[in-house]
Amino acid sequence: MHARKDSIPASILASIRNRKKRLDAALSESRPRAEGTLIASYNVHKCVGSDRRCDPERTSRVIHEIDADVIALQEADTRFGERTGILDLARLERESGLVPVPVSGMAKAHGWHGNVVLFKKGLVRDVHQINLPGLEPRGALVAEIELERGGALRIIAAHFGLLRHSRARQAQMLVELMNDRHEMPTILLGDLNEWRLGDRSSLNTFQSAFGPQPPAVPSFPARLPVLALDRIMANRKGVLTTVEAHDTPLSRVASDHLPIKAIVNLKRVEKLTTA
Repeated sequence: MHARKDSIPASILASIRNRKKRLDAALSESRPRAEGTLIASYNVHKCVGSDRRCDPERTSRVIHEIDADVIALQEADTRFGERTGILDLARLERESGLVPVPVSGMAKAHGWHGNVVLFKKGLVRDVHQINLPGLEPRGALVAEIELERGGALRIIAAHFGLLRHSRARQAQMLVELMNDRHEMPTILLGDLNEWRLGDRSSLNTFQSAFGPQPPAVPSFPARLPVLALDRIMANRKGVLTTVEAHDTPLSRVASDHLPIKAIVNLKRVEKLTTA
């Protein structure tokens, strides 16, 4: 007999079984932060929580909780029209030190197609705004950042579409971008809207540029996460710690996605780059 492959129902059961462990960890005394650069990705769902309330203040508090050095947000702008930004970025900068990577041509929006990259204490070397192919208006924000604490990174913050064929084209476009810029340590993060595995998954496309995918971390829906829609991956082996969800009482209600986060070891990046 052949071994039965993992299925979505099996992953859902596993997530439910592990839920109590995650809740216990969230309520326990916070662990000391690991050494390195903390990066995170968070689909803020236009600041509308699982209770259907629009509460930008609550979303900002979750961002404070994460305390990332670099964080990519998705759905931080209204979807249509002038794509007006929803968060109070000036206040967020005053209180957390997070500065938005600048985008052009969007006077009232925070980011590009709702994608925002915020970072602490550093210098932006370069920024590119990329329109991703597909039926829906989707994009990626590519930023090269020199962090004050040391080390340079390219961040690709993306939000993929809901259609499988669109996701396949969007993944291929980013891989082609990586082929032209493979020399710099790069972190891809965002809501890739992909829960499938195997040949039909757009995640397979990334293996040529990012290698094997790290284990999936359920992040959706926030109250009982069973699907790993949000991802963080690096094009240098071993520079990321284990990716984990930021699962707290506040994050479970502030959006329909949980944030995910990981530590980047910039010293290891430098060693691998100069080796």
